[in-house]
Order: sequence, then C-alpha cells, then structure tokens
Amino acid sequence: MQLPRFCCLLLLALAPRVSRAQGVPSPASEQRAVEVDVQATDAGTSISAEDAERLGLTTGGADAKLVPPTLVTESPAAWPEGMEGTPGEVTLELLVDAQGAVAEAKVVQAPGEPRLTDAALKAAPGLRFSPATLGGTPVAVRLPFVYRFTPPVQVPAATARLTGEVRARGTRRPLVDATLFLDGNTEPAGIVDAAGRFTLQVPPGTHRVEVRAPGHRPATFEETVGAGQSVQVVYRLQPGRVNPYETVVRDERPRTEVTRISLHEQEIREVPGTLGDPFRVVMLMPGVGSIASGVSYPVVRGSQPAATGFFLDGVRIPMLYHLLLGPAVIHPDFIDTVDFYPGTPPVRFGRLLGGAVEGRLSRPREDRLHFTAYADLINTGGFIEYPFQETGTSVSVAGRVSYTGLLIGLGQRLVSAKTDEKLHANFYDYQARVEQQVGEGRVRLFALGSSDDAGSSPALDWEGNSGGSVVSRFHRVDLRGTHPLAGGDAEVGFTVGWDKVALTGQEAMPLSGPGSELVAKNVGEYGLAQTTYSVRAAWKRHLSETLEVAVGGDVEHRRAATVITGTAIAPGQHPDVRGDPLKSPTSLATFSGAYATTTWQPTERWLVQPGVRVDAYHLVPGITHTAVEPRLTVRHQLTDTLALKGGAGLFHQPPTVLLHAPAVDTAGLRYGLQSGAQFDVGAEWKPTEGLELSGDAFYNPLSRTVEFDVLDVAENRRRGNLGEDPAESGYAYGFELMARHPLGRNWFGWASYSFLQSRRHVRIEHYGDDNRVIETVEGTLPFAFEQAHVFNAALSYKFDTWTFGTVVHFNTGRPESGQVSSQTHRLVTAPDGRAEWVRVDEDRVERLGGFFRVDFRAAKSWAMEDFTLDAYLDVLNISAQQETYGFDYRMDFTGPVREPIRLPVILPMLGLKGTY
Repeated sequence: MQLPRFCCLLLLALAPRVSRAQGVPSPASEQRAVEVDVQATDAGTSISAEDAERLGLTTGGADAKLVPPTLVTESPAAWPEGMEGTPGEVTLELLVDAQGAVAEAKVVQAPGEPRLTDAALKAAPGLRFSPATLGGTPVAVRLPFVYRFTPPVQVPAATARLTGEVRARGTRRPLVDATLFLDGNTEPAGIVDAAGRFTLQVPPGTHRVEVRAPGHRPATFEETVGAGQSVQVVYRLQPGRVNPYETVVRDERPRTEVTRISLHEQEIREVPGTLGDPFRVVMLMPGVGSIASGVSYPVVRGSQPAATGFFLDGVRIPMLYHLLLGPAVIHPDFIDTVDFYPGTPPVRFGRLLGGAVEGRLSRPREDRLHFTAYADLINTGGFIEYPFQETGTSVSVAGRVSYTGLLIGLGQRLVSAKTDEKLHANFYDYQARVEQQVGEGRVRLFALGSSDDAGSSPALDWEGNSGGSVVSRFHRVDLRGTHPLAGGDAEVGFTVGWDKVALTGQEAMPLSGPGSELVAKNVGEYGLAQTTYSVRAAWKRHLSETLEVAVGGDVEHRRAATVITGTAIAPGQHPDVRGDPLKSPTSLATFSGAYATTTWQPTERWLVQPGVRVDAYHLVPGITHTAVEPRLTVRHQLTDTLALKGGAGLFHQPPTVLLHAPAVDTAGLRYGLQSGAQFDVGAEWKPTEGLELSGDAFYNPLSRTVEFDVLDVAENRRRGNLGEDPAESGYAYGFELMARHPLGRNWFGWASYSFLQSRRHVRIEHYGDDNRVIETVEGTLPFAFEQAHVFNAALSYKFDTWTFGTVVHFNTGRPESGQVSSQTHRLVTAPDGRAEWVRVDEDRVERLGGFFRVDFRAAKSWAMEDFTLDAYLDVLNISAQQETYGFDYRMDFTGPVREPIRLPVILPMLGLKGTY
C-alpha cells in the first residue's frame, strides 16, 4: 500500500500559544495563552512588532524571530484495510508542544469517508518535530497538517512517475508555493508540499514540465520517462532579485532607550565605503565625528574615541579594526544586528563616559550547512556553519588573513629596486562558536582573536641600519549560558582575555661575526601586556503586564605588565624587564559593578524606566573609587506615529587615551575617575510607511576628565610626572537630525545632520615672540576632536542582479591644537630682522579646513545552482578629495612656508564572494 503524502503548512496559520512567550505564569497566577500571527518572508518567519510587545519580547539578545518546527519522525496513516474508493484529504490542527511532541490533534476538514479521518487521528500522535523557538526559547505552536490518502495501487506498465523538489537557485530554499504545469496545459498538474516536494503520474514518453513560483522566473524542463519508471528530479528557479531587500520585522522590541539606532542585514554589509564591515556603518550615524577619513573609531558627541564602548553580545572588545584603516576584527557573517546608542546608554553598559556600540551575534542556522568565502585586494576569509541536528549542536568557524605584506613589497620594488628596507602590514583574525541546546536553555562557547603587525625591516646595505614594528594582539574566550529561571530569563557568562601592544626594534647585524653577511635581528621590545578575567550575570522578568525588572552585575579582574627586553631600550629604562601579567604584574586592578532597572508602562502611551548602576574600581595597593550612576528614561507616544522621549544619567570611566591600550585604564586609576552627566530630549516620527524621522538635542556636562593624548603616554610626560591634579572639566552640546528609510522595497538609505560642540576648561600657556612661555592662564577651549557640522547621506538600491549605492559625507575641520595635528603658528620678526614661525596660544589656534567625500559601491550577483556568487567594487572616497591633517611651518630660500599636510585617502576594494 502506498504511504499517504503529508504537508506541514507552517506558513499559513502558524500561531505560537504561549504565556509571556515562555510559559511564565500570568499575574492572575494562572497561565494565559497568547496567540499571535506569523509573517513569512524569504528571510525567515517572524512576528510583528505589536505581537512582540504583547509577548513581552524584551529579553537581552532575543529577537522576535520564530523558528518553525521541522518534521523529524514521520507517522504515515495507513489506508483502511479492505476499503475501496478515491483519494481523500484530512486536515488536522496539531498542537506541537515545546518538546516537539503532538499534544493535541483536532479535525479541521474531513472527507466523506470517516475511516480516513480515524486513520489520520490514529497516526498523528506518532509525529515528532524539532521544537519551535521564539527568540531562542522553545515554545508550543499550532499548525495545520494534511494527510493525503491515496488508494494502494501498483504503477502499471502504461504509466510512469515523476518525483522531485523545487528549489530557489543560489539559496537552495524550498519553494513551497510552486505550481507545476504539464505539456502546455493551463490547468496545474500538481503542487508542492511544505518541503518543496512533488509527485506526478505521467504517461511514458517525453514531457515538458513548466514550474512557476511567485518572485521567481518560470522555467520549463524536458523529461523522458519509460513505462513503469520512476524518475527523481530537482528543479531550480531563478529568483527575480538575488538576495532581495525585504522588509522583515526583526527584534523590534519596545523602545526603552532614549536613542537606539538598530541596523540589520544589508544595512550593515552593503553600505558604500564601509568595506562590508558592520561596525564601520556607525561612522555614518548622527552624532558621530571622526579622527580622520577612513579611521573608523567614532568620536561620539564630542567625546574622546576611547570614551565609547564596543561590545559583542555584552562582551567588551578592546580593538575594533585592523591597522586602524583595515577591516573589522569580526567576520561580518557573525554579526546579525548593530545597535548604536549615541547617548544615555542602558545601565547594563558600564564604565564608559560616552556612547555604546553593540554587535549582536547571529543565531546559528539549524537547517543545513552554510559556507561563505571571499577574496579582495588585501585579504581573504571564510565562514562555515554546520548544525548537528541529532544533538542540537551548531558549530561556526570564521577567519581571514591579509596579504598586504606581499602587495606592499611588490609596490616598493616597483618604486625603487635599490633599497633593501622592507615595509610590511599584516593582520589576521579568527572566530569560533559552539552552541548547544540544553533543555530550555542554551550554552555557547565563543572564541575570537586578532593580530596586527606593521612596520619595516632595516636595509642591509650597512651595519647599524634599524627598523621596527608596531604589534597589537588580543584574544577572548567567552562561555555563556541562558536559561529560564524563577519565571524570567537568566544569563551567566565567563570571559578570559589576553591583550598586548608592543614596539619591536630590528637592526642590521653580522650573521656570525665581523665581515659576515648582514641580517636583520631583533634587538628589543617595549610593550604592555594584560590578562583579564571577568564574570557576569543578568536576570529579567515580567512581573505584570505593565512592569518588568532586570538586574545584573559583573566582576572584571585585570593584570597588566610592562615588558622591556633587548638592548634597544628607552633612555633611563632598565633592560630585560620581563613583566608577566600573571606572575609579576605591574598593574593590578579589579572592576566590579551591579545594576537594576525597572520598566514601567502605566498606560499604553507612557513608558518610564528608572535604573541605577554602582561600580567599584580598585587598584592595588589601596586605591578604590566608587561610582553611583542613577539613570532615567521617559517615553510618551503622543500619537500613533509621533513619540516624545527624554533621558538623563550619570556616567564614569577610568582615564583614557586616544584608543584602547592595555594597562592605561588600570594604571590611570591613580589619577581618579572621569565623571559626567548626559541629558537628552528628542522626538521620533513615522509619517508614512517606510519613512522614519528623528531629532535629538543633548547636553553633557563633564565635571571631571582625564584624557591623555598619545604623546602623554608615549613620552610619559606632562601629566604623568607632575604632582598636580591632571583633571580638567568641560561640556558638550548639540543636536542631531535623521531621516531614514529602513531596509525594504529594494532600497534603504538615510540622511543625517549633526551640530556638535565640545569644550574643555584647561590651563593654557601664552607664548611671547621668542617662543617662550610668558604666563599660564585658565580658559575654555574647543576640544581637540570637535567637528561642528557633520552631514551624511547613504543610499543603496537593489535591481534584479545589480546593486548600486553611494555615500556623501561632509565635516568641518577640527582645531589645529597640536594634540592630534599640528599647532597653528604665526610669523614674528626676530631681533636680527629675520622672519620666524612661533606657535600661537592655544586659545587662538585656527581650524583645519572642511572635508567632503563621495563613496561608491557596485555589486553584481549570480544565483548558481546551489550557491550565490557576488562580485563587488567598494570605494571609500571615489571623489579623490584630500583631507587636511595639519600644516608644515618652515623657512626655506623663498621665505616662510605654510604648507598643508594632506593626501587623498582612497580605499578601493574589489572582491569576489561565494555563499553556499
């Protein structure tokens, strides 16, 4: 007897039936079932923002995406013995519980023959599914299930059978809504089931099979089958658009922050000028200035770059980009969403004075093997992900390595073949993840690391030539577990980290003795190393329909050491200071913090979120600083499309230098904490579908800042050796405007304008015409990173197989203060009558010129049989504009010369990427 065919119609009326999305008892002390509708697109299955809010999907890291159950064990319904008749269908509604078992089966539609209904009801309890998950948590769902009964017949010699699957070219996705037509007939010959499978009974011979599916180009296939033969085929349809821009609701959890900009999918991978790296998109957000074009460390609302924290699923990462200009240290395929908080970030982000950027790891795909590989002008990399469905384990590995050293060497030889000096700039990174379903929770082990090495080796034409390199490395291993606890969601994590920044020296020396061949030998290293151990925990729970609480905390122990080896050492230093962060640390600190926040929604239109964070900073021996940070967010939905918002809070951070460096923030605790407040008010308006407008005004008073510049740290000068308090004060204020069209309808884009003012109250020196200090006064000056006006516009449009995009950027210049550029000079007449350059007072410096650039990206996509191929050209500053970084003040035979130091930073990226 032929087994009946079945069809799991997940996309028609799938409705999770849960209490608070995870079976949590309702306030009335009884479980309340909540059914929501499901939206299905090519990008996946998700629920609407409104339903996400009803279900209370606000747990950290979870999103509103529902992963449907898949059939694991079939349970065929046998044709009733001795019954004769025609084929029939029985449609059931199954309740599949959180373990994947059929808890209930109801008849939705029954045929005239009751014995078929009885057979279906008898077979249904034997079905087994993989559990559906909502936001990563197993949930019960209701779904239609169809038993199709066919009388047991043998395929006679006069007929043949054609069986197979219909898939989308490139993605291998089953096309569940495909229809088949045979030999030019206008009536359908058959349809496919939920797995994309079909069976056709056809006469022997040659047949033309036309296959149609919405969003795909129809195709005709010719098949020849013999009498009594069964032929199995796979039909692949070309999508109308390869990797389309689709509107998908992803993690649109209720807004509780004053300002959060979330970017997804192509919004973080296909923005021109970003080289395909998600974190670089932050440079085009409102409230963000820059150090220099191409250097993607954001200056958020006039703060130092190191004042902004970068997080990966709650784990703070010390370094974001290779060689400052290169790609990010995290493979793009590991990043699902980037959240940007320009001001008043949530209390879970601690020990920072500015904004926060969080990249959220993509959830492992549990359907089949996925693989990507790419190569461009400077590096090559890959990503592979494989689910072990038998054990519920997913393994993901990614990495990349550069070959910039080879290209630099080739370019150097083309320019000059006579020099033996070799330049190099190499990097690599890696990421690995193992995630395991454990009951109702998940356990994840995630490791990542990065290495950069840039510099030169000495020319070998004579003994004594020197060279050197800057080396920067870090590694992180994080173990994280999530599980329902006490009616809420709990998370615990443990992280181990290693960091190192070092200057290494090389010298041309004889290989074996005087007169022998010269070779490059390492002669010394000056560096900082740090080992970090941290533990964190968090718990969140809905106490009622209007009240949610969240608590958490973390402890971070840092052990740092200075490493000085070799003969080429800094003046005044002792050789062979072989500091070890574990055995002989030179800096030992422990940071601990705890937070609590309450989200209260007294009415549908009001949301109030008070919170507090307490941090303790302890530096051995005996230096302890405690900071209490109350924070408050208020949101009011004035109309269905217009929301008003406001927030305030206190923030603290250890002393900072331009960018993160091991041991700086621990050793700097001897100078005390930086402290400040943030105040933000604004509005968000959605006048029409696909258009979002927002505006924010902020004021950030800084009661205490300790912001070292690079020379302070490199030369250990000024503040480090003076007994006086190095602290300063200041403030920042401004406003930001943004118009955005989120991803959808084949395009996305935004335009933003930021007015940014940042000041510091400092002690400054006034100089006379002889370039000597004549007095020291106090004054309020523009901060070294202040860019008063910043404008960004980004646009990307998807055609059938082509994608084009552009970015326009403009910023006004920073002060020529001497901290990150030259210092303004003036001409004076010396006693002998000659003209000389003399630096002007810091309160009279000029500004560098404004900078304008245009970025461009073009990509072509091909949908092959089982994989997608993309070729792309991404160019930062295709307009070839030159940015001024400072001025060179000198005297030559023509007289005084003031020459701008500028160059066009152009980063072209031509690459090829394959996705399976």
